[in-house]
Amino acid sequence: MANMAEKLRLPGNFKDTQWKVLAGPILIMLILSMMVLPLPAFILDLLFTFNIALSIMVLLVAMFTQRTLEFAAFPTILLFSTLLRLALNVASTRIILLDGHTGADAAGAWSRPLVTSWWAVISPSVS
Repeated sequence: MANMAEKLRLPGNFKDTQWKVLAGPILIMLILSMMVLPLPAFILDLLFTFNIALSIMVLLVAMFTQRTLEFAAFPTILLFSTLLRLALNVASTRIILLDGHTGADAAGAWSRPLVTSWWAVISPSVS
C-alpha cells in the first residue's frame, strides 16, 4: 500500500484501514462515471449480470436474517444498488439511442432468416 500512497501523494501513515473509508466514495464515482462515459455492450451485460446477482443475494440475506441488526448495512446496500440500477438504465438507454439506428444489423445475424421467412408468410396477405 505504500506504493499506492506514494503514487497518490497521500501521507505515509495512510493505513490499510483508512483505505476502507475511501471505498464508498470511489464506488459512487465509478457508478456516476457509468452515466457519463459510454460503455461497451459487453461490459454493460456483465454489470447487468452483477446487478441481478446482487439483488438475489440481498433478497436472500434479508429473508434469512433472524434479528434485524444482523443486516444493519441494508439501507446502505439498498442505496448503492439503487444507484447502480439507475446508472445501468442510463447507460443502456445511451447505447440504444446511439447505436439503435443501425437497422437489421442491430438485431443480429441470427434473426435475419426469421424475419425474411416471417415476411414471406405475411406479405401475400398484405398486398
